[in-house]
Amino acid sequence: MNTYTADDLWVWNKLFQRQLENIPNKASETYLEAVDVMKPVLNADELPDFSKLGEWFKDSTSWSLEVVPGLIEVEDFFKLLAQKKFCSSTWLRSKDSLDYLEEPDMFHDIFGHVPLLSNSIFSAFMQEFAQLGCDFINDKEKIKQLQRLYWFTIEFGVIKENGIIKSYGAGILSSFGETNQIAELKANFHPFEMDTILQKEFRTDVMQEDYFVIDSYEQLFESLQQLKKEWKDQMVLA
Repeated sequence: MNTYTADDLWVWNKLFQRQLENIPNKASETYLEAVDVMKPVLNADELPDFSKLGEWFKDSTSWSLEVVPGLIEVEDFFKLLAQKKFCSSTWLRSKDSLDYLEEPDMFHDIFGHVPLLSNSIFSAFMQEFAQLGCDFINDKEKIKQLQRLYWFTIEFGVIKENGIIKSYGAGILSSFGETNQIAELKANFHPFEMDTILQKEFRTDVMQEDYFVIDSYEQLFESLQQLKKEWKDQMVLA
């Protein structure tokens, strides 16, 4: 169990409040609605209580939080997500690292990822994605492709709402700078094409230059179902 300090609470409050004020009209409406609904268990004034968050999810999409030390093995990651156990760190960045981290901390995991898990369609997408990873865990190329899909959707996904490109990926929404980069359209925005994404390399050490725009969360889920069917069909024919 982590013992947090006054500095930790300051960092959490600073990051949360700053980004909460930054994301209106920049984040997906679905995400903003989720953050608002979750205020009793997710807010700037108290560090996240994983048990309280788990209790809250029992009345929505039944996710729980699984404490992990940081990045974990891909196989374990897929297995936990398939069981609706979202992996989160409990460590928090320091005061002198507010704006950039290469490895995800608790602010990234909780503020960035957790709210959208309360949306039934996105929740289903996340679980189905993980199950697909479990089904093909021994196929290195397909696992690499799923990692790219994760990167350009769950981490760095954007959506067009009412003609405006907005962010829903956790890597964006936990980043003050990247949220603003997208709002200012200072990047390349491409139509969401599964085949392109599966072959697209990415970097973890810079702000992204390319984003793939979905029209709806239904599109995201349906595209995954289509990929699942294609891969299963290939397995039958092999």
